[in-house]
Amino acid sequence: MSEASDRPIYHCSLVSDWQAAQVVGEYTMSSRGRTLAEEGFVHASFAAQVPGVLERYYAGVTEPLCLLVIDPRRLRVPVVAENLEGGQEKFPHVYGPVPADAVTSVIELERDADGWRWPGRG
Repeated sequence: MSEASDRPIYHCSLVSDWQAAQVVGEYTMSSRGRTLAEEGFVHASFAAQVPGVLERYYAGVTEPLCLLVIDPRRLRVPVVAENLEGGQEKFPHVYGPVPADAVTSVIELERDADGWRWPGRG
């Protein structure tokens, strides 16, 4: 694994997608509306990147959202911090399904007039 393996990584999820993953035992959504099979990996973020991801990709979402806290040491697939768009900022990509037991906590995200917020974080 990469440098992403020594600290938690985060994935923004529709609550309904996380509930479905708990039934089958693994999470296979890559990002909003795209599966692992379609994308080739599950998009994730480091903690400081979460607010920007919420703003850029989830601003228009009205369904309940949650933040999956993933322990990369519990994954059985590679986690690679990279930027496939050519930019400088690297994001952790999980190259396979995320077992439900690799999710150490689930944070309910809050929506206000300005968009989605991670309670207790800036």
